[in-house]
Amino acid sequence: MRGFLASSIGVACAVALSLPLALPASANESLRDAEAAASPRGPEAAESLRETPVAGSTQSLPLKPLASDRALGADAAQGVVRQEVLPFALVGVVWDNPEAELHGRVEVRTRAADTHAWSAWQQLETHNHEHAADLDSAERASGRLRGSTAPLWVGHSDGVEVRVLADASSDRAAAPELPRNLRLELVDPGDEPTPPQGPLADGPRSVLTAEAAASWAVNAEMAPLGAAIIPELTKEQTEAELLASRGETTGKPFVGPRPRIITRKGWGADEKLREKNFVYTKAVRAAFVHHSASGNNYRCAQAPSVLRSIYRYHVKSSGWRDFGYNFAVDKCGNIYEGRAGGVAKPVYGAHTLGFNSNSVGIAVLGTYTNSAPPAAALNAVAKLSAWKLGLYGANPKGTTVLKSGGSNLYKKGKNVRLHVISGHRDGFATECPGRRLYSKLGNARQTSAHYQGR
Repeated sequence: MRGFLASSIGVACAVALSLPLALPASANESLRDAEAAASPRGPEAAESLRETPVAGSTQSLPLKPLASDRALGADAAQGVVRQEVLPFALVGVVWDNPEAELHGRVEVRTRAADTHAWSAWQQLETHNHEHAADLDSAERASGRLRGSTAPLWVGHSDGVEVRVLADASSDRAAAPELPRNLRLELVDPGDEPTPPQGPLADGPRSVLTAEAAASWAVNAEMAPLGAAIIPELTKEQTEAELLASRGETTGKPFVGPRPRIITRKGWGADEKLREKNFVYTKAVRAAFVHHSASGNNYRCAQAPSVLRSIYRYHVKSSGWRDFGYNFAVDKCGNIYEGRAGGVAKPVYGAHTLGFNSNSVGIAVLGTYTNSAPPAAALNAVAKLSAWKLGLYGANPKGTTVLKSGGSNLYKKGKNVRLHVISGHRDGFATECPGRRLYSKLGNARQTSAHYQGR
């Protein structure tokens, strides 16, 4: 892929510490093996580098023609009859062809595992293909991608019923038809990772995988290996670090204070799920704000479980290389590391079809079409944007030009002027990030610029 940088998963601590704060490695740079990180030096080091396994699973159930709707035809109404299943917390529907769109309505109801009460019917957002890798990317050409709805968080459940109805509106020339091989995906995020309780017993020399070591090491300048949190810095500290990374001693760059960021380790990402390599773009000139469309029925303490579920759905169900967004923000304003590769680096994501290059994707967990986004979440988006965009000299109140990789709004190769902080719908015709969140982006731009000192 022209313009993108791929590094091996092997990342040694010393090499990671030598990388610049905000800039990618050179195109030919291959980072060393992570054995140094995977080889603890005494009980304390072993404990700090321990990986806590977080079990998770995905059940896949084929959709079948609904008996009560056979008059509509097998391709017009499909579903899963009400049934008991293994525990899960997030649902979605997938199909084989990633280019096929689901023109219709997907509804689900679930049974709570603790009360055994059935929910009302809930609707899934059907147009999820715009949250995806660009058309000419290796991720897109992998052959693993599938079409999918947005995932919906339903909490701890053990029963499910689904119905999918094709759009039979009169303006469609052909008979209503659904994509082939529809499947219901039921995702269990696994238990929360638990902190270590004592020194490791004698055992194998390596206590973490190379994938985990690599994921941790790219953030090693900001937090110890295996840290659950990247701590916040003051504006002055952030400015000093940025100047040092540029080899400068004086100046006052427009950059916001680094916010507190919960790492992939902190929310329990299973690093073995994702593809091993990291892929980088050249810079970060714009931020695209999204909503996850996964519903608002979660507590902030459950946000790590929501993230693990979406991560598993993106990779195992939808066929993506990793979590699609670069960052996530919950409704309490907590910020989470998304796609692996380093929070300060220009990691190439899969969030805005056509505009993943030279941009960062920030997803607010929830659905904000009719619900107003919480002030804490909006402030977190502004603060994160002020820092991340500031590392690359971007003004949150300004505009920038990005070259489209191809979307339903802009043909491939077209230079498009966009707000530096844009909504997903600015690059793709979609409801995302929801009209209530989108209407607040003007305020977010002003707040973000204020954090930068503009």
